[in-house]
Amino acid sequence: QVQLVESGGGLVQAGGSLRLSCAASGRSFGSGIMGWFRQAPGKEREFVAAININAGSEYYADAVKGRFTISRDSAKNTAYLQMISLKPEDTADYYCAAMSSFWLVAFMTGRVDYWGQGTQVTVSS
Repeated sequence: QVQLVESGGGLVQAGGSLRLSCAASGRSFGSGIMGWFRQAPGKEREFVAAININAGSEYYADAVKGRFTISRDSAKNTAYLQMISLKPEDTADYYCAAMSSFWLVAFMTGRVDYWGQGTQVTVSS
């Protein structure tokens, strides 16, 4: 069993940067996918980014391509989301997620094995 804990959210001005962290604890796993989703008030949860734990391949939603970068520190069992050029429409609760096998399509649609409880990101105009 794995627990995911997000941190790094906060208030930032438009055009600013923020770095989110997702620390995994409990039973470790050396394969699969880790990534991020977000949900704004009154809207559906949407896929943001994912990374193949072993290969390091990165995948992004069109809305964040070129602005967000996902990374993974295997030694710390931690995933990161570096966000730059933030826009007000990036405002949302950001959730970390993990899957113990590699099935990208399922992951991107929210069929994950583990969820974090979220960290809030607010981008002001």
